[in-house]
Amino acid sequence: MMGFGMMGGMLVFWVIIIVLAVLLVKELFNSNSIRPRDNASTAKQILNERYARGEITQEQYQMMLKDIH
Repeated sequence: MMGFGMMGGMLVFWVIIIVLAVLLVKELFNSNSIRPRDNASTAKQILNERYARGEITQEQYQMMLKDIH
């Protein structure tokens, strides 16, 4: 009887390890999917700054703004 109890304990242990590994991988992929949104807002900020400094014209600004979205 003691052998079956230990086997059950090991089974629970490995199930927990696998679940934690799956959750970790899922979290890593979710954090990567957020980055493109951050890059888009950063690109818009850079574009706004370039327009404010006079580096680009209004026409260039409008064209680049459409490219970002």
